[in-house]
Amino acid sequence: MNHFKATRHIFLSYLGAAIFLLAAWWGASELLQLPIVPSPWRVFARLGRVFVSDIAIHGAYSLWRIFAGLALAVGIGYPLGVLMGYFRRADRLLSPVVYLTYPIPKIALLPILMLLAGVGELSKILMIFLIIVFQVVVAVRDGIRAIPEETYYPLYSLGASFLQVFCYVILPASWPKSVTAIRVAMATAVSVLFFTETFGTQYGMGYYIMDAWLRVNYLEMYAGILVLSGMGLLLFGLIDLLEYTTCRWQRR
Repeated sequence: MNHFKATRHIFLSYLGAAIFLLAAWWGASELLQLPIVPSPWRVFARLGRVFVSDIAIHGAYSLWRIFAGLALAVGIGYPLGVLMGYFRRADRLLSPVVYLTYPIPKIALLPILMLLAGVGELSKILMIFLIIVFQVVVAVRDGIRAIPEETYYPLYSLGASFLQVFCYVILPASWPKSVTAIRVAMATAVSVLFFTETFGTQYGMGYYIMDAWLRVNYLEMYAGILVLSGMGLLLFGLIDLLEYTTCRWQRR
């Protein structure tokens, strides 16, 4: 029953926010009466007509790039964070490298990535990877270093292996912060993906929105923005679901 009430509360809060934003959008379109700010109802009507035929393929490409970059970042960043958090010598060796490269604006590396990896899928996926991986590494490392050393003593005294220590202590302690880091990085990743998809591709929501803008087709431009926003909502919802299913012990 409590779970049902919480779900209903979340749904109503999202519904209220959507109604407020749509009302503000409609009010702005009525007040300005400009083609650049069309009525939301006209945009929804155009979205219904072009989604299957035009937008769906662009959304699929964008989602694939985000998921691929995310999987690569977690697959590399999480073990690296465990290594730095558990082994102090590894942290002393790798922390300077992380601290020197983390502050670099990743979007500034896009020309280099395009020269090295081409203008196709790989450079876009690597850009998503570079945005997320540092936050995963730092979050995992800090989560493990926050574990009191006394927590390990019972396992050490019983002759536990590193794998057992990882499963029973390190993973439960570091995973929630990893999910939070992914959630924080996801918004930036979507924004940068939009920028990268304006170069060297004919597929992706960034390409679709910019192409509609250049064609002065504002209805399709706003339809693309709505779909991109919906993709962001979907991604955040999936991350919340991942946290709910894998971090149940936190709610006890």
